Amino acid sequence: MSHENNLHIAVIGSGGAAMAAALKGAERGARVTLVERGTLGGTCVNTGCVPSKILIRAAHIAHLHKESPFDGGISVQRPVIDRAALLVQQQGRVEELRDAKYTRILRDHPAITVLHGEARFIDAHQLAVTLTEGGEQALRFDRAFIGTGARPAEPPVPGLTNTPYLTSSSALTLEVVPERLIVIGAGFVALELAQAFARLGSRVTVLARSRTLSREDPAVGEALEAAFRREGIQVLKEIRASRVDYMDQEFVLETNAGTWRAEQLLVATGRTPNTEALDLESIGVETARGAILVDEHLQTTVPGIYAAGDCTDQPEFVYVAAAGGSRAAVNMTGGEATLDLSAMPSVLFTDPQVGTAGLTEAQALEQGFNVESRVLDLENVPRALVNFDTAGFIKMVAERDSGRLLGVQAVAGEAGELIQTAVMALRARMTVQEIGDELFPYLTMVEGFKLCAQAFTKDVTQLSCCAG
Repeated sequence: MSHENNLHIAVIGSGGAAMAAALKGAERGARVTLVERGTLGGTCVNTGCVPSKILIRAAHIAHLHKESPFDGGISVQRPVIDRAALLVQQQGRVEELRDAKYTRILRDHPAITVLHGEARFIDAHQLAVTLTEGGEQALRFDRAFIGTGARPAEPPVPGLTNTPYLTSSSALTLEVVPERLIVIGAGFVALELAQAFARLGSRVTVLARSRTLSREDPAVGEALEAAFRREGIQVLKEIRASRVDYMDQEFVLETNAGTWRAEQLLVATGRTPNTEALDLESIGVETARGAILVDEHLQTTVPGIYAAGDCTDQPEFVYVAAAGGSRAAVNMTGGEATLDLSAMPSVLFTDPQVGTAGLTEAQALEQGFNVESRVLDLENVPRALVNFDTAGFIKMVAERDSGRLLGVQAVAGEAGELIQTAVMALRARMTVQEIGDELFPYLTMVEGFKLCAQAFTKDVTQLSCCAG
């Protein structure tokens, strides 16, 4: 490890990427000034992962109260939802985590100074910070790190701007569960919130511009649509909204499939990088549609200025942001680190969950691989059978000649837990034969990973219950 004497790093932002960069930079001997224009903690803890997963978990519990595979032997009782009380619990945990993982750490760190204000670049070694409390401060730096994150995008639908529509952030703090909810979008955030509100009592309609989860293997979206149909959630595809109005406490949405009305409208069609206030163009930092372009070392097109997370062209996951931030700090302090995303896990927290890692079959073919794949329905997984919950599948994509695993897509109750095993197998360049020969604990969902691997060479329907 090499340290430069009293190296000063300016970090813009305080979310997953920025915190990782600040802490790693300080650990490696740098002096850090962190600039935050809003609430400490960024999207994940405040308006993203943490509150959304609390909402989703509460909705899951509500769903089990009124419907489960064991209703024949356990009495069903329709739950009464006190959304205001759930919100107090949710925001209490958000505040606890923000205080423990961001505010206190920054306050007590001797090498990190926090400035509350909005930063913009004057040149490649100086920021101007418009302080929240008033006035402006110049900040000179040796290296700079940009971790300003992103915000919900607003699609160009006529009339939308003039309505009080919900974003993924504001939807999480609704105090009342709407009777009817329209969701524009069919990606991760849209689907998670659509199902959560449906389970809390809303009549939900999802409007997809193309298909559900358009970047995933088509079978994934189809399995999720089937799950949504079972729960009474309407999913419409190939829908274009031509106008939105809000009158008499109701949204009126004109589309190519007729007119839709609801008390609330959630727009979840992607995110926009928070980069416009930084004056990046003036110093030569290149962007594409607002997203900062970074190389494999997380450096921008200007030497000494680095970036990671949702404000860049990297995948929008907080663990990617944090990994990028810490590696950028290593590189800013004289080290050599890269971020390898070839085995990146991705999880959708619907029910069933979706977990993916590596390449889809289509991506593998595009990259020139000669592929072989297997799809294992959950009817063949003992854990799913004893749960009386067999909706879903596990798909493995392998290189035909070597048997090397290339990718996994899973739709299952615990796909988020299962998928990390796939990541480790991809990292180790394991073959499906090696995976099939491993010991997996019986009556776990991840055992389906072994069974799917065995399906490349065996008829798994003919195996005994816990066949090795």
